[in-house]
Amino acid sequence: MTTSPIRDQLQRPIRDLRISVTDRCNFRCTYCMPKELFGDDYPFMPKHELLTFEEMSRVARLFASLGVKKIRLTGGEPLLRRDLPELVEKLLQIDGIEDMGLTTNGLLLKQYAQSLYDKGLRRVNVSLDALDPELFGHMNGRGIHPEVILDNIDFAHKIGFKIKVNMVVQKGMNDHEILPMAKYFKDKGITLCFIEFMDVGNDNEWSFQRVVTKKETYERLSAIYDLEPLEEHYFGEVAKRYRYKGTNAEVGFITSVSESFCSTCTRARLSSDGKFYTCLFAAQGFDLRDMIRSGATDEELLQAIASVWEKRSDRYSDERTEQTARNRKKKNMSYMGG
Repeated sequence: MTTSPIRDQLQRPIRDLRISVTDRCNFRCTYCMPKELFGDDYPFMPKHELLTFEEMSRVARLFASLGVKKIRLTGGEPLLRRDLPELVEKLLQIDGIEDMGLTTNGLLLKQYAQSLYDKGLRRVNVSLDALDPELFGHMNGRGIHPEVILDNIDFAHKIGFKIKVNMVVQKGMNDHEILPMAKYFKDKGITLCFIEFMDVGNDNEWSFQRVVTKKETYERLSAIYDLEPLEEHYFGEVAKRYRYKGTNAEVGFITSVSESFCSTCTRARLSSDGKFYTCLFAAQGFDLRDMIRSGATDEELLQAIASVWEKRSDRYSDERTEQTARNRKKKNMSYMGG
């Protein structure tokens, strides 16, 4: 199936599809699923509400026919979804899909790395916010020490995975870990990406005062390291990338707050229960699962997807203020996927 690539109201093409495979997570990170609100008895979605792998693959194939070339599997914690390597295999067989990644907290990575690699996955992003054991245990809400995650990263790296580590930086929380994290992963030759603390969802007590901007982080790094900017790989690449001069090690910055990239956003999001979202900060999604389970044809689904994207005008990060961040109801990242 081939159709013409589509563009939204701001002439942004659709290129990336992020698929949340589950809303469940085994961490309770303070900026995503604080344990005070997401207790052990929290009612996650029952299995019948989740898209099946066949349904996900069907939707992904339709998105690919409209221009999507890259898929990222997210959650929740995607490695909690049973038989995930089977989904990887299905998605990598879709015509037009050129790249696939997985974002994980890394706790189960050693258990599933080999089977995921065998099915064709090559890129993994691991979330890790500190090297200090007490701080990281507090931030993940489970008391898990970073050594566990670092060991799993090493295991996956040796198998052959290209690893990127994501660090959400919060002022007064873990910003003193910027330089230790940078040194550790520079020495490992693994890319570290600093993510500005964002107001995703409604439960993480976000404010501008808690944001450590790219400029601030860059200044700390450049006081010690000689950084050289790198060209973007493709239109819509999110991270601003730099290389430590004289090495192959890279560092990146996700600047959603201080340097919005809405104008080049090419990302569509599919929640684990089949809602199609056009923005990470969206309040409402379009229900594709209902259409699928009501017997919609591929052509009907294609028309619905194209219609939603072509009407898209989201630019939340351009418009963000303290008031919009506080008052606008948004889906939690554990549901939407990062």
